[in-house]
Amino acid sequence: MQLGDARTGKLADNITGFGRALRRAGVRVDSARIALASQAAQIVGVASKDGMSAALEAVMCSREQDRLVFRELFDVYFRDPEVANKLLSQLLPSAQGKAEPSKRRPRVREALSPQKAFGQSQPKKEDQRVDFDAAMTASDLQRLKHADFNALSATEYHMVERLVRDISLPLPRVAARRTRPGAQGSQLHWPGVMRQASRTGGELMRLPRLQRREQTLPLVVLVDVSGSMERYARLLLAFLHAATRGNRRRDVFAFGTRLTDLTPAFRLADTDEMLAAASVLIEDFAGGTRLGESLATLREHHGRRLVGRRSLVLVITDGLDTGEPSDLDRELAWLDRHCRRLLWLNPLLRFDAYTPTARGAAVLNAHAHGMLAVHNLTRLEDLARSLAELMKR
Repeated sequence: MQLGDARTGKLADNITGFGRALRRAGVRVDSARIALASQAAQIVGVASKDGMSAALEAVMCSREQDRLVFRELFDVYFRDPEVANKLLSQLLPSAQGKAEPSKRRPRVREALSPQKAFGQSQPKKEDQRVDFDAAMTASDLQRLKHADFNALSATEYHMVERLVRDISLPLPRVAARRTRPGAQGSQLHWPGVMRQASRTGGELMRLPRLQRREQTLPLVVLVDVSGSMERYARLLLAFLHAATRGNRRRDVFAFGTRLTDLTPAFRLADTDEMLAAASVLIEDFAGGTRLGESLATLREHHGRRLVGRRSLVLVITDGLDTGEPSDLDRELAWLDRHCRRLLWLNPLLRFDAYTPTARGAAVLNAHAHGMLAVHNLTRLEDLARSLAELMKR
């Protein structure tokens, strides 16, 4: 069956435009997948809309979280051929449909929004009121601060990724083992005592003392990069890289079906370069979650990263573990014995009635010293204060 070619502007061209809309909605679609979609459309035909939707979804979607976006966008884009032809006259498609725009997903709304060519200005209207500035109004910034990372559109997501880099995370400071001369302390600084005595003819006018130095806690971070945590993982990696840049001891690991050491990537000064290096290192991105097996790898190969019982361990995950709860319980017990605090940063706390009832979540909740929310900008700004309160307990 010949479905037409790009020169006549028929279905093959519509599939190309649909692929561009998917790409703008954040779905990973390249030219190879668009070509496969055209072949799939020729195989299944256009008699059944459901059959064609299933065929295109099979070749154009590789991640589970993109399937709902695909189905909603497919329903709007291919509702009416006349509408599709109008959409193709623009750089990226816009659509008319039965569904209210406010009820659509943010990624779908952005993909369907009309675009203008580079350098083209909008027609001026006397009664047109400017509601949004390129620099972002205060109301828009306030909305983004309270918006869940998983509900952001593609443009908003990149904007928030830049904002998280400006949030500071001063970690609690504790007394170190090393000492330095100071005004207070339980021990005398004898070299300083002798110098003072030599300056005053043997009279001791002041007794210098030794006081303990202060240092930030050694930090160990475990970031879940499974499919359910994909949109949180990148933002939190960018946040931690910028917020903990001054830490003398910082070890970062990513875990999904295996453990990946991201500490070499975190040594890079630029956050964008760190994210690029991390994406190369992580081979199980958007896969499953096996925290127990990952902690076993940490214990066997990276156990010395935990400095005595002084390390602060942050586990960033939603707790949807697919491994054996007994293995996870054993490894968390070991981790709890070798760290100062084990804190669980859970994005599912965005739900008011959330309780850790899943098997992996229940085990993690039993061993963690505290659970904190990290699902929006406001929670990240309050993270330092929450950490300080938990460390005082």
